[in-house]
Amino acid sequence: MNKESVVLITGASGRVGSSITKALVKQGCRVALVDLNKQALLQLGEDLGVNRALLITADASLPSEADRFLELAKERFGRVDAAIHAAYPRSKGWGARFEEVKKEHLDEDLTKHLGGAILFSQRLMKFFIAQGYGNLVFIASIMGVVTPKFENYAGTKMTSTIEYTAMKAALIAMTKYLAKYYKGNHIRVNCVSPGGILDQQPESFLQRYRAYCNDKGMLDADDLVGTLLFLLSDQSRYVTGQNIIIDDGWSL
Repeated sequence: MNKESVVLITGASGRVGSSITKALVKQGCRVALVDLNKQALLQLGEDLGVNRALLITADASLPSEADRFLELAKERFGRVDAAIHAAYPRSKGWGARFEEVKKEHLDEDLTKHLGGAILFSQRLMKFFIAQGYGNLVFIASIMGVVTPKFENYAGTKMTSTIEYTAMKAALIAMTKYLAKYYKGNHIRVNCVSPGGILDQQPESFLQRYRAYCNDKGMLDADDLVGTLLFLLSDQSRYVTGQNIIIDDGWSL
């Protein structure tokens, strides 16, 4: 990665997506930003300035849409050096406890989150093969690595859903699969698994969560930026098929 690198980011207006976007632009990179939330995307564009950012309202889980925004990025910047898949689609039933999960919501979440990641990867890899190189980073989760600490949720309306664990564990497996599948094509695939990220959680939950950590506890989205920049850079050019945990020791 250098000052002229082109990075495509799905879920660009989310907490993780917007944090890495701002860091990349600050370093001089050019970014193609994809999100379904047009208003949030436009606001992010205003914060960045339009010269180095291409804003695309699209559903990254749809193959036709992925082909469209990859072509738009190529037309604007000439190439796409790397992509971060930070899209985080959720059904109306998201967050239900295990006993209350409904089929229609489960179908939607598995299809859009996990299925969408597979289909986006399919189109992106086709693009990278034609280009001759590429670099993909998934945003997984610590919940795809270890069992949730359910006691942290006691006394709150929160829970750690089984579908979230299943989908994030699958993203980690996909990372290894794709890294090996595209061996010899100058394509790298890695992922990061962050711990919990602050989002107005109850104080009781934050205190319990913090007790398992080394120093900080819940993370800010900016705490992921350094690792993501490393994975996008030439300093990690021989790192592939790896899952990097960023959780302040929560999983130890």
